[in-house]
Amino acid sequence: MDHAAEAQRTDLMTITRHALNEQGRHPESRGDFTILLSHIVLGCKFVASAVNKAGLAKLIGLAGETNVQGEEQKKLDVLSNEVFVKALVSSGRTCVLVSEENEAAIFVDAPLRGKYCVCFDPLDGSSNIDCGVSIGTIFGIYMIKDKDNATLEDVLQPGTHMIAAGYCMYGSSCTLVLSTGNGVNGFTLDPSLGEFILTHPNIKIPNKGKIYSVNEGNARNWDAPTAKYAVHLISSSQTSVSLNKLS
Repeated sequence: MDHAAEAQRTDLMTITRHALNEQGRHPESRGDFTILLSHIVLGCKFVASAVNKAGLAKLIGLAGETNVQGEEQKKLDVLSNEVFVKALVSSGRTCVLVSEENEAAIFVDAPLRGKYCVCFDPLDGSSNIDCGVSIGTIFGIYMIKDKDNATLEDVLQPGTHMIAAGYCMYGSSCTLVLSTGNGVNGFTLDPSLGEFILTHPNIKIPNKGKIYSVNEGNARNWDAPTAKYAVHLISSSQTSVSLNKLS
């Protein structure tokens, strides 16, 4: 094996190293975002492990509650939510947490309060757990101007103000996709190392594609222009159709 190949194999870009490199682009940074991200990553690792053990640990039974979207919560939902809330609070970098599994926003106690707001769904698609379809965590991060006087209105910011966003997919492999405003990068969890490694750098959407995917279970709620456009795509001989019919 030549030295170049050996270097390529061993010089691994972990998500922490990637975040530190990005931090270096901002001399004024104190590392708060990097610390927050490390706690999100820890939550993702915990959930990935719990998902893989769900059957054995009997975590997929119903918890007997429903979330704000009217979906039945499963035990794995509840566990994932608790993990992320505790991880985010303990980071000492958040002041407001908004979870799909909680009806009200969580305001962090003053001693542990930071400048970030995190909006997240700890385990999206949990209704797919029993049929083995991919499930994942979604998160978006905003900055709050006055952490000591944060209100719910401070959370209701447009997406253009978001400083970072990402998702983590749990399946045959665990992939975390992250953007901090400077491109989109994908990291895959290496179980032997316990680290997310950069495997999909600089992800881009093609200028033009031949496939579209849509949740057709909601078709009855589409407005007329959307429905007309979907029909046009389906009827187009140049388009391969991928329909997600799970509502």
